[in-house]
Amino acid sequence: MTDLVVPRRLVAGEPGWTTSADVVVVGSGIAGLTTALRLRQRVDRVLLVTKTVLNEGSTQWAQGGIAAALDPGDSPEEHLHDTLVAGCGICDVAAVTALVHEGPARVRELVALGAEFDRDAEGEIKLTREGGHHKDRIAHAGGDATGKEISRALIAALHRVQDDPGIEVIEHALVVDLLQDQDSRVCGVTLHVIGEGQMDGVGAATSRAVVLATGGLGQVYSATTNPSVATGDGMAAALRAGAVLADVEFVQFHPTVLWLGEGSSGQQPLISEAVRGEGAFLVDRDGVRFMQGRHPLADLAPRDVVSRAIVDRMQETGERHVFLDARHLGREFLEARFPSIVARCRELGFDPATELLPVAPAQHYASGGVRTDLMGRSSLDGLYACGEVSCTGVHGANRLASNSLLEGLVFAHRIADDISERLARGELPQSTPGAPSGAAALLDGSARVQVQAAMTDGAGPVRSAASLASTAEALRDLALAATSTEPDPDSWETTNLLHIGQVLTMAASLREETRGGHVRSDHTEQVDPRWRGHTLLVRGADTRVTTTFEPVAEQDLT
Repeated sequence: MTDLVVPRRLVAGEPGWTTSADVVVVGSGIAGLTTALRLRQRVDRVLLVTKTVLNEGSTQWAQGGIAAALDPGDSPEEHLHDTLVAGCGICDVAAVTALVHEGPARVRELVALGAEFDRDAEGEIKLTREGGHHKDRIAHAGGDATGKEISRALIAALHRVQDDPGIEVIEHALVVDLLQDQDSRVCGVTLHVIGEGQMDGVGAATSRAVVLATGGLGQVYSATTNPSVATGDGMAAALRAGAVLADVEFVQFHPTVLWLGEGSSGQQPLISEAVRGEGAFLVDRDGVRFMQGRHPLADLAPRDVVSRAIVDRMQETGERHVFLDARHLGREFLEARFPSIVARCRELGFDPATELLPVAPAQHYASGGVRTDLMGRSSLDGLYACGEVSCTGVHGANRLASNSLLEGLVFAHRIADDISERLARGELPQSTPGAPSGAAALLDGSARVQVQAAMTDGAGPVRSAASLASTAEALRDLALAATSTEPDPDSWETTNLLHIGQVLTMAASLREETRGGHVRSDHTEQVDPRWRGHTLLVRGADTRVTTTFEPVAEQDLT
């Protein structure tokens, strides 16, 4: 796949209204809310836009918890080591160092803001363990509703200051594309708001900086744990604007997603890794614990190891799933520790207290995204990215369990501080957006299932040169057939999925090795040091996507 063309923008009507702010923050998960709240204390005007309503992002779905070295018997250095091992040698060590050293203070600030984590009899935050961690360092809330509690606390903090004229929230706002001035500096967004009066339809929000906190790309696959809003909008808009993307081939497939039968699609029920952290284990159809001997941590091995083991066992047995056995944990413990998971399983006809749960890997997290530095800056001046839409280098080839919420928290603080300091120095002046230029594209929303099918079949948990070539051809045919139908949110989202699917497939085709979340059946070994590095992609002014490879220094993973 050597000749990929991506248009500059989506087909959309001319903006019918305008607004302005010092900073536009796009997204209302932990990354977006934290950034907006911290910026509000430091700049004159912040505009927070979110695709549906404040609490419908990916954060609220996080079951397991947030990882930080909070226990006196733990340390940031041990957290650093576990993260580097999970990342398979291509994490950015400086970024991980910032994460693990700043993380504990950020979590304590979250508690001070009102987040209520589960506590033991002495009043200390309870800590548990998940895959890839060698210490108990996962703080959780409501048993298995950590993301929901963090989202609640941040939204409550936002509501307390919403009368402040320095912050404005627009819900039901889908960002279409980024605005840029004549020097390509990002100076706002175009967005579609389903609302009333002047805020109805497509408008333009100009700013001195834009922070993308739009979450992941899970809906590019037929089955995912991501919510329906995770259509890669921020990543796709950044790609079209010319920002560098990194490591998009590294997609984490969560090993234990409840299997609901052939043809089930969309957001699937996640069975948190914390269930295995409390003692549940995987078995095949014959009751064999196949993770024993596969990895020193057995059922708590890093997610890529467990997912690959499940795929291998399914191929060996001819089954479409394996089983998770939590029966020995007991009804009382399961209902107290995992109330949401137990309730959801029972709604779907499964009882983890009395029966095996059928599970299989499904798309869970994008480790790659818009490439940023340690302050969250992208390659385009004025554009920042935070959370799953970004690639800080923290996750490498595979995210360590429960590091995602922490990353959003830590780097949101860094971004807010960097923007406020740059604004104070006059480094981010207001500029005038240039007129729309270049070819525009739009794929009809009805083609979404075709994009998802092509990605699932050829660029899913296990890939090969042949499967990726087939996916690339199918996506290219869809791109060539893209129609200029009446633009609407469904068509914009589907076109975003197409563009992200194309660059993901391109990067996966180039990386001829198996590493972390990128599994190649035709290149099964991770032995060639030439592949120890980052895959970078950028759309040039000629609309063509080019790639480069950036090596990283060897890391001690022993």
